[in-house]
Amino acid sequence: MTMSENSPTTRRVRLTLVCLVSVLATGLSVASASAAEPQNLFPEPVYATLQTGNAVESLPSGETWGELPGAHYDAISPDGTRMLVSAKDLPEAYLLDTASGKKLATFTIGATPQGVGISPDGRWGLAVSAGAGTVAVIDMDAHKMIKSIAVGKVPHNVRFTADSKLAYVTLQGGTGVAVVDMKAMKKIDEIEVPGIKGPHNLDLSEDESTMWIRGLTGQVAALDIKSRKVLALIPVGLSHGGIDVIPGGRYVVTGAIADHVVDVIDPATFKVVKRIEVGQGPHGVRASRDGHWIYAGVTGTDKIAVIDATTLEVVKQVPTHGKLPFWLAVQGND
Repeated sequence: MTMSENSPTTRRVRLTLVCLVSVLATGLSVASASAAEPQNLFPEPVYATLQTGNAVESLPSGETWGELPGAHYDAISPDGTRMLVSAKDLPEAYLLDTASGKKLATFTIGATPQGVGISPDGRWGLAVSAGAGTVAVIDMDAHKMIKSIAVGKVPHNVRFTADSKLAYVTLQGGTGVAVVDMKAMKKIDEIEVPGIKGPHNLDLSEDESTMWIRGLTGQVAALDIKSRKVLALIPVGLSHGGIDVIPGGRYVVTGAIADHVVDVIDPATFKVVKRIEVGQGPHGVRASRDGHWIYAGVTGTDKIAVIDATTLEVVKQVPTHGKLPFWLAVQGND
């Protein structure tokens, strides 16, 4: 006996097959999406200052440490155990224990705190006072501020050399970068960076031959440190932002707080090779220690954009547990 094409039994068999196909397709779709989702976006913690949240957040755990008024800039020690955080409106910087989030010390560094840094040997911390024109020197083991060094007009951020002997300080109120001798504890030089308005943030190439300076008004300068020649002036996103030489040296990336892109610069050609849309107001940028991931604090959306440094695509937007993620610190690339 044969069933007709329109018999109830035939229709039931067809409906069952359609359901099975749908379930299988859905399962395959979920499995594919799951397989496409990167599994380890944070090989080491990323610490984001939440400026209007008065806190620092550790990602991916989402743990936050509060009572840090106007948490502005942060820096992590080479061993990952201690952190410096500057305040935005108070004349203060804070030393934190990263295991507990406990505040170990508060330092009065001077008016208008800005960037902070910790030397690669872990001995010294520096905290910028833009209002006083100084950097405060902090003994990281003794938990004490030992000196203020005059560096110039409106200093903004700091970068140590790998041997911890020198520190470079951008002078946003001028046209250059101060050079501080960490043994003598004094400014010994100033490097002019013509073409850049308001030297803002900075980083060094891995061989420390090139200094990358992010200006206040949408430019990046590449400076040959030995010859003191500006190798290139590169137009980037509006206003200012952080800058980072990705470990391995393949790219230099910079944010743009009045824009919605992270610019990716090829250091071999001094050209922007991609402008990555991340959302309104990216400022702090930092790559993972292995150079696989690029992170951007998107101040307008309260998210951390995670970018694959191989494809230069955003793979995830991670919401923060507080507002205005301004600056990022990553152990091994800070």
